[in-house]
Amino acid sequence: MTSFRRRLLPISLAALLAGGVFAGATLAPAFAASPPGETAGSATGSYLAGRYAQHQDDWTAAARFTAQALAADPDDQALLRRTFLLRLGEGRVDDAIGYAGRLLGEQGEPQMALTLLAADALAKGRLDEADGYAARLPADGLGRFITPLTRAWLATSRGKTDEALAALEPLAAVQGFGALYNLHAALILDLAGRSEDAAARYVKVTDTEAPLRVVQIVGNFMMRTGKKDEARKLYETFQANNPDGLLVEPALDAMAKAPSDARPVPDARSGLAEALFDLGSALHHENADEPALLFGRIALHLRDDLALAHLLIGDIAASRGHHEEALTAYRRLAKDPLLGWTARMREADSLARMERNDDAVAVLKALSAERPERTDAVTRLGDIYRYAKRYDEAISAYTTALDRIGAPQERHWPLLYARAMSYEKTKQWPLAEADLQTALKLRPDEASLLNFLGYSWIDRGEHLDKARAMVERAVELRPRDGYIVDSLGWALYKLGDFEGAVTKLERAVELKPGDPTINDHLGDAYWRAGRRNEARFQWTRALRNADEDTDKSAIQAKLDEGLADRKAAAK
Repeated sequence: MTSFRRRLLPISLAALLAGGVFAGATLAPAFAASPPGETAGSATGSYLAGRYAQHQDDWTAAARFTAQALAADPDDQALLRRTFLLRLGEGRVDDAIGYAGRLLGEQGEPQMALTLLAADALAKGRLDEADGYAARLPADGLGRFITPLTRAWLATSRGKTDEALAALEPLAAVQGFGALYNLHAALILDLAGRSEDAAARYVKVTDTEAPLRVVQIVGNFMMRTGKKDEARKLYETFQANNPDGLLVEPALDAMAKAPSDARPVPDARSGLAEALFDLGSALHHENADEPALLFGRIALHLRDDLALAHLLIGDIAASRGHHEEALTAYRRLAKDPLLGWTARMREADSLARMERNDDAVAVLKALSAERPERTDAVTRLGDIYRYAKRYDEAISAYTTALDRIGAPQERHWPLLYARAMSYEKTKQWPLAEADLQTALKLRPDEASLLNFLGYSWIDRGEHLDKARAMVERAVELRPRDGYIVDSLGWALYKLGDFEGAVTKLERAVELKPGDPTINDHLGDAYWRAGRRNEARFQWTRALRNADEDTDKSAIQAKLDEGLADRKAAAK
């Protein structure tokens, strides 16, 4: 089994997960279509079918076939462990709890099973049982993070604040986990009514750029403790750092009302849910989605109204291409006052990736109409039209977004860039050129802009010296971008430096070996440099790799007749 190590987490969390039973588990459409009652012909068949489903990224089918194999061999601990993790991953938590209980006593009792059982016991008010499971959690591996958080919140459930803080203390010693330690210490102190101590801890998690959930929790604390001005400053700072977001608007709206006594984390059960969500979110941001999903599922078992955990589940499903599952998670949040807009935007993205463009367009049009001052929905609408080659509609959407902006700022350069691409596709070059020049004033060292405008001028035979300088600068900024290196090679070709063009275009082909336009350009350069056989080889490659945007007849004509003799290669 391969490790499901991703890339190194700041505190090497991914390394601690390497080699788990979920390792290498990718799950799949092939078996998903099987009738629910279908069974494999043998335990071996079910096992192999489950493994295949894993590698095809179908969690549901993998779990079903693995469970069938386990039913035939109930003492197989590896199958039991795998079935437990698959059932938990697909959200069948009650089934997973049953399997988790059977795993106890296995050598090196699995941490995830103990975590689920402790969480379930807490949810059901069986505190002695929960403490028993928590006592068996290890202090190494993932236990460095899970164990202090679990024991701290179990102590909190009994009102033992100092004991809870002592249990949490080992987390403070883990490099990179100071913020998580201080956040949960503050939450525990806050629940105990020790507001001054809690405030001191909350300050430590907001002295740097804080994420949304921290802003929401700390802002709520400030409102409840009469620090309305500080709360406003915290929200407005977050809004300034996230100018296109709606995430704190509900909190800002609440400023005009009497402060609420409602807490984002009202009890120990919610506190443990928060802790597990925090771990899952950190793992998801580091692309370790399998364990992130498991933590998210346990968090929701503790607290099904934890909106950010539902968003996490949707994002993990979408990142794995499971867009139907993602849609279920996103639509659950459609009316959420904090995350509704974000969830509906992501719903549109999943619909577009499923090639349900009309449905995605409907969602985005509704969002755009609801908030006519915003630009994100109408911009994404333009993107969908552009990807579908509906360029006139894309231009209309982008123009609406730019009209709403008024005077564009630096962060709006991609919008001008996107509209310029659409103008260029509809043969409205003067308008495309104007957008690119405006964007370059906002972002003068953006390689994509330099390349697009420079390449276009070169291809049109305009401003060749200036265009060459622009493309050379783009190559300096992104030397491993094959398309940009191709632009420089084509500039040299247009300027008559065929040997220099060959050198650059050969490099571009190394970087993007299958691109028909780059192969075609290199063929032209080889021909002008007197390397006729190599030219025909590149033209043949270009024709073989041609896409719908490639002029196949022009390439075939060059293969048949070569390039006409002339001093320069202007076209």
